Amino acid sequence: MSLDQNQKGVLRGILPAIVVMSAVLPLPLILDVAPWLEPDRSRSLLLTAVLLAAPMAICIASIARFRFFSPADIHGSGLTAGSDRIRILQSVLQNTLEQTVLAAIVQTAWILVASKQWLPVANLAAILFVAGRIFFATGYAKGAPARAFGFGLTFYPSVVLLFGASGVCLSGRLVRTSSAASSPMCLFSNRPFLCRHDSD
Repeated sequence: MSLDQNQKGVLRGILPAIVVMSAVLPLPLILDVAPWLEPDRSRSLLLTAVLLAAPMAICIASIARFRFFSPADIHGSGLTAGSDRIRILQSVLQNTLEQTVLAAIVQTAWILVASKQWLPVANLAAILFVAGRIFFATGYAKGAPARAFGFGLTFYPSVVLLFGASGVCLSGRLVRTSSAASSPMCLFSNRPFLCRHDSD
């Protein structure tokens, strides 16, 4: 199966995004990133929420501002066909909404199950999310290849955290059912790097 130029362009955008993600998310293994991010569970959740909400707020504000100054769009998409520019802004908003829902769910799940050492992974994913939204929005009007890097930087960290949190939950369930010695406060007693403790 041969790929056309647009498909090749998308791949050229997505692959660097995966490389960037692969370099950023494992940083807690290599560096002590806790001093710059939030090692506390509740504050980590708050930081992630703020980072994820920011692109949504910017998208909504951009549409509102454009409508106000555009006679063709001021009445809203329900009453007018809309200009090309407003349709682009709406598409960016729709994609950002979808990505935000996914990212919020998986990053919250990660924060709930990860140890303090691994909490910054969710914050790093949220930072990648913001960067990805910027690249996606600025490249959207230029076509799929131009927005692929931003899409990848937004989407693939969510996929990694989804599988990571799911794996922890499934393995924790097995630990609880197979070992009577497992603490009810820690489902992951044989995985100390992912174990949540009372002191977290």
